[in-house]
Amino acid sequence: MNGMRHDHSTIVSAVRAHMPDTNILHDLADLFKVFSDSTRMKIMFYLLESELCVCALADLLNMEQSAVSHQLRILKSAKLVAFRREGKLSVYYLADDHVRTIIEQGFEHLTEGRHE
Repeated sequence: MNGMRHDHSTIVSAVRAHMPDTNILHDLADLFKVFSDSTRMKIMFYLLESELCVCALADLLNMEQSAVSHQLRILKSAKLVAFRREGKLSVYYLADDHVRTIIEQGFEHLTEGRHE
């Protein structure tokens, strides 16, 4: 290119105009950090299949209920899972279809083209 730069100001302006606020991008990065833990991913995959209580999740994960509760608190604070009370029991489920879509799309992206 002989050290010459071409004029890309139009595309740069157009792209910049569509960028979300920096705070929203920060929040989005924090959301994806929650997905970075394999235990939390397992919990969400189990909740893709069924609503579950902490004791059932603990059995599935072969973990103490207190450790599972800690992970559920993180998922709840990120609004990825929700719960309802059934008597003294708390039943957990994925918060909404967006969470389901994120998990399913991520899984599809990773497994696309792989031979199972």
